[in-house]
Amino acid sequence: MKSFGTILKNCRNTQGLSQKELAKQMLSHGFDVSHKTISKWESNTTLPNVLQFFTLCEILNINDINNTFQLNTRTNPFFSLNQEGQEKAMDYINLLKLSGIYNKPIADVMPFRRKLRFYDLPVSAGSGQFLDSDNYQEIEVGDEVSSHADFGVRISGDSMEPQFVNGQTIWIHQQKTLDSGEIGIFFYDGQAYCKKFIQTEDGVQLHSLNPNYAPIIIQPYSDFMIFGKVVG
Repeated sequence: MKSFGTILKNCRNTQGLSQKELAKQMLSHGFDVSHKTISKWESNTTLPNVLQFFTLCEILNINDINNTFQLNTRTNPFFSLNQEGQEKAMDYINLLKLSGIYNKPIADVMPFRRKLRFYDLPVSAGSGQFLDSDNYQEIEVGDEVSSHADFGVRISGDSMEPQFVNGQTIWIHQQKTLDSGEIGIFFYDGQAYCKKFIQTEDGVQLHSLNPNYAPIIIQPYSDFMIFGKVVG
């Protein structure tokens, strides 16, 4: 019997996804997990919670969860059928769905809305201190914005193209630390920046995604602060 981690890894490879790509798709579904977390799942060091598990199944196109993960397969009516029998059973299920007679009624779900802070002064176009001020407005957002977002800002300039363009609103999860390689919002030398955070043995640098811009080297003992991580 294969372990959970081995099965998860095989399903991920079947979909042609790296651990980082799978983590990115999990984030788009509202789960802020890193590729390191997925590595721990695949090595059976830890396990996803139930919501994370079902999201993994959705992303990896795992429809027959019991059979795929070998869970209570003997109580599954498909267990006694060979591959051809399972395909015929699925054909019949699809016919029942197409008839519309046996479909479950779909309940009307009110879209979830919430209000988030939005700072209208563009990042990289003024003092970063505004992110610590009351100079913001509250705007209503829905599921199009990550559930992890705490506030939004506008991008100024083209230094983060092609991922982020001039005038675009980005959404931030407020936190004081970042892993190397993550994109965040920073205060440095009196300015607010959206950059990729790079930390090595030699120190900290803020990198642009546009190769036309040189890295910003954070000087020791300077006034530097992390405001949060870009989540959308």
